[in-house]
Amino acid sequence: MRPDRLNPLFAAADSLKGVGAGLARPLEKLGLTRIRDFAYHLPDRFVQRRAVENLDEASVGENVVVALTPVEHRASSGRGPFRVVATDSAGNVCTLTYFGRASYTAKKQLPLGEPRWVAGRLDQYGQMLQIVHPDHVTDSSGAALGQLVEPIYPLSEGLTQGRMGALVHQALEHVEPLPEWIEPALLDRMQWPAWRDALLLAHQGEHPAARDRLAYDELLANSLALLLVKQSNRSRVGTPLVGDGSRRARLQLPFPLTGAQRRAIAEIEGDLTQSAPMLRLLQGDVGSGKTVVALEAMLIAVEAGAQAALLAPTEILARQHYETLKRMAAGTGVEIALLTGRDKGRAREAVLMGLLDGSIDMVIGTHAIFQDTVTYKHLALVVIDEQHRFGVGQRLLLTQKGRRTPHCLAMTATPIPRTLTLAQYGEMDVSKLDEMPPGRQPIDTRVVAVERVEDVIGAIARHIETGQQVYWVCPMVREQESADLAAAEARFAELRERFGDRVVLVHGQLRPEVKDAAMERFARGEAALLVATTVIEVGVDVPNATLMVIEQAERFGLAQLHQLRGRVGRGAAKSTCLLLRGAMLSETARERLALMRETQDGFRLAEEDLRLRGGGELLGTRQSGDTPFRVAQLDQLQRLLPVAHDDARLLVERDGGLTGERGEAARLLLYLFERDWGVQLLRGG
Repeated sequence: MRPDRLNPLFAAADSLKGVGAGLARPLEKLGLTRIRDFAYHLPDRFVQRRAVENLDEASVGENVVVALTPVEHRASSGRGPFRVVATDSAGNVCTLTYFGRASYTAKKQLPLGEPRWVAGRLDQYGQMLQIVHPDHVTDSSGAALGQLVEPIYPLSEGLTQGRMGALVHQALEHVEPLPEWIEPALLDRMQWPAWRDALLLAHQGEHPAARDRLAYDELLANSLALLLVKQSNRSRVGTPLVGDGSRRARLQLPFPLTGAQRRAIAEIEGDLTQSAPMLRLLQGDVGSGKTVVALEAMLIAVEAGAQAALLAPTEILARQHYETLKRMAAGTGVEIALLTGRDKGRAREAVLMGLLDGSIDMVIGTHAIFQDTVTYKHLALVVIDEQHRFGVGQRLLLTQKGRRTPHCLAMTATPIPRTLTLAQYGEMDVSKLDEMPPGRQPIDTRVVAVERVEDVIGAIARHIETGQQVYWVCPMVREQESADLAAAEARFAELRERFGDRVVLVHGQLRPEVKDAAMERFARGEAALLVATTVIEVGVDVPNATLMVIEQAERFGLAQLHQLRGRVGRGAAKSTCLLLRGAMLSETARERLALMRETQDGFRLAEEDLRLRGGGELLGTRQSGDTPFRVAQLDQLQRLLPVAHDDARLLVERDGGLTGERGEAARLLLYLFERDWGVQLLRGG
């Protein structure tokens, strides 16, 4: 139960004056649904303005606040701009220029002969000084001078800076002081302000100490919650699983295990023999053989007389795992079932009965395998694939299906930098697959200018004629007016004109049955070309697909490009990845594409990706989802996370956890950042 003193911060957004149905959608796009969201919606930057008595004191290109008196309104014919000619106190002439709909309000804002305070950027057009679309016009000098430092907030369509600033200001009025949760000596050493002061300062100007304080709070909440999970897990009672090797000995693998696979299996086997439930992350690059390691773990559970379940984030991936594991375990005598939300009627009832009476040893599926209606005879191991798709809170729910707490093995095919591993999986032990199975050929990676798209389509035609298949990935589903990103639907229509019904389309907005049907046609070889968004980033395994085209490749981060490239090169044939780039490339984008050509080591690319993003450039279309944090930026994460982790460990192991004065404050912190699953693990939490 959230502490009462935090309730005002979690009041709905519509409790703010001016928030109605019309603003709900644009605010929701920004994740602004409660008062606290506005309080933590920090400015991207600040506009610094200088108040001047007249324009002689100002420089062209400078942001100023100046008093001007309109002397003439000039309307242009057609779609030309509306101009207001004004003079300052020294008689200097300045034109205030408006385009589009803004022209209609300019007359009202700037009546002739009446002085107004104008804030904006002073430019020069020919011999004339001008301000295009003034940022603010007011008849109050006090209001104008209040805009000398103006926060610039992230917006979505339908919002303005003025509206956002007013809503944030309202939200901050609901912020009351809270007890201090940071260790006093650390607070003093860092010279950080108190929590409420930091929040207010972060909206008022460039205050690095305030920003760092807020980022540290978020990192401390995350580290503390993960450590509480780890501590709680150690106190739980699981089922020790000791296999006799009988099932594993009958596995017929097409390739020998790598040294990394053998090490990971040994670490997992050691965990499974313990009464404390395993909580381990298996981290492996694309094609490193995580599925085999997971199967070995699940066979240990079956050998010990228990059941195992594998959870996949999508139905496509669940069905693919089911087929792969059935094929690999064909000689072991293990009964494997598939259960997804689409399964109905007798087939579903048969699976439910088999799980209840124990005749099904392993079940593969989506979240449907953990619904209330699903009961297991003896579930002792849960494998979670693509762990980054599931939060810690979800994972805790998944492990409550057994008579005792099941062991948990989480897997990710996304190599994670060391810093982010600590941030996202701090409660888990980590096994890393850093070797590739023998025989995998490197993927020929090339960068091609988008102007040569017709040559690429011609190469696809030749490729298809040889009987091989092709992926074409676009960064969006549909075109947007504000972006020139390639759209999957438009590209699909174009390629379908050329190749007919051999082309299929997959993206996240399609109905599941339509998406699955397209994927199945491609997997069976009935379709030669799959046009898709990044929905195919993980798990899609079609060995006959040997050509990958990624359009607008500079828009993606390195880690995502690497994941997409990993969809090819899964068979014996030579594979190629073409990175179609736009005409305008930043230096960082050039470096990313060069790295993609240079290496196929996902762990190196992950570290390089974090290094490049640390420079402050927004890389790719998905970067905002790359960390579990809203406030902490990458540079802060790298600087402050080790400190937060150590502080959280001292609080848990030395200072009594969530008891005592600082512990009670830390409990508020966990709820404030919605890491309260850490609190719920404690008795009475």
